Amino acid sequence: MTTTTRTTTDPLLAAVQQGVEVHDLGRPLSIGMPQSPNHPAYWHSLPRRHGDMVRGDGGSAANDFISMGTHVGTHIDALAHVSQDGLLHGGVDAAQAGVGGRYLEHGVHTIAPMVRRGVLLDVPATLDLADGCEAGYEITVADLEATVERQGTDVGAGDVVLIRSGWGRHFHDPDPSVYRGAASGVPGVSEAGAAWLAARDVHAVGADTIAFERLAPGAGHASLPAHRVLLVESGIYIVEALDLDGVAQAAVHEFTFVLSPLPLVGATGSPVRPLAVVSRG
Repeated sequence: MTTTTRTTTDPLLAAVQQGVEVHDLGRPLSIGMPQSPNHPAYWHSLPRRHGDMVRGDGGSAANDFISMGTHVGTHIDALAHVSQDGLLHGGVDAAQAGVGGRYLEHGVHTIAPMVRRGVLLDVPATLDLADGCEAGYEITVADLEATVERQGTDVGAGDVVLIRSGWGRHFHDPDPSVYRGAASGVPGVSEAGAAWLAARDVHAVGADTIAFERLAPGAGHASLPAHRVLLVESGIYIVEALDLDGVAQAAVHEFTFVLSPLPLVGATGSPVRPLAVVSRG
């Protein structure tokens, strides 16, 4: 038997053929998972089960019904998600943009699939926090810069920057309110950290928390300045509820980031399953 070795001149395909390791950064979607109370919950049912209808040849099929908000589970915020003083990114009139019940300008369908340089900023590792940042902790510009220095991973134009706070450890807590952190607060960057990211002209950012930015204890979503800076002022997408613990444990701080939102025409967000891809070579 003759074996033919396939060759390619494409460097990306060549890297894949040589072997890659894929870190799944998305959370499994399940009934009862923690989420923001501002969005419709995830629900899954089986309108048809095996045996409900059986073909003459003995075959049977099952199917599903899913309902959920577009900002539930691991998801991406489109630029249509947040307005400030009646305006979306680029000065678009937010009220006019929503006429017809869809945001055709800045909707999630306008986000191109991402295959970009990804950077993980593992803040708890920099701060020597085995269990992660405490509730309500503000990740400062100094923390971000110290993490960049420790890891040797610069942040540059077009990058996707994922910030690990360690709060993801609470995602599977039996009490979903622990991860939501409305009473306790949630760690994350605030306005200064968002401005630091925007100044580097990144393409998108993400975090292992439900609202990306720092939530003060008891304040909930009353004020989200990082969303304003990133989405409205800078046109930078936000990915939330990421699973960053595995890639952090592997000490992978630089990778090829892959994400493609569902092309939901006029929607303000989309569930996603992002990947961090690294060469085994």
